Amino acid sequence: MKQTRLKAKDVNKELGLELSKKDQCILKEDSHKILYINNEPSFFYYNDKPVPTLKYLQTHERLKKITVDMGAVKFVVNGADIMRPGITEIEDGIQRDDFIVIIDQNNKKPLSVGIAQLGTEELREATSGKVIKNIHFVGDDIWKND
Repeated sequence: MKQTRLKAKDVNKELGLELSKKDQCILKEDSHKILYINNEPSFFYYNDKPVPTLKYLQTHERLKKITVDMGAVKFVVNGADIMRPGITEIEDGIQRDDFIVIIDQNNKKPLSVGIAQLGTEELREATSGKVIKNIHFVGDDIWKND
């Protein structure tokens, strides 16, 4: 596994964060490229774009949200793409190909990170089919990389 120490100011510039000099930033690369901030897996790289991890999203709001009903939860956390019928709420301002976080209806906890296949209005008009590609979910390799 390759590890690279990064300067907090460089991470701030790339990700729009406000880390201090004391914050430790390490980029670890093996099967995934993951940025650890203070030993927490905070961002992973998908097609060379930084994406917040679910662990980071539990304490920081960085992505637009889509809420799924409780019936969809077991499929989402097993890596299934998100189908339109399981969605109960869609946040405004979602663009096609945006990274978004999928949360459950009851607990409002992050379940997965996905890529929107449609924008907000198209999502609201759709009644069936896959609408979000699931790229990171509870229990996957990135989640376990702790």
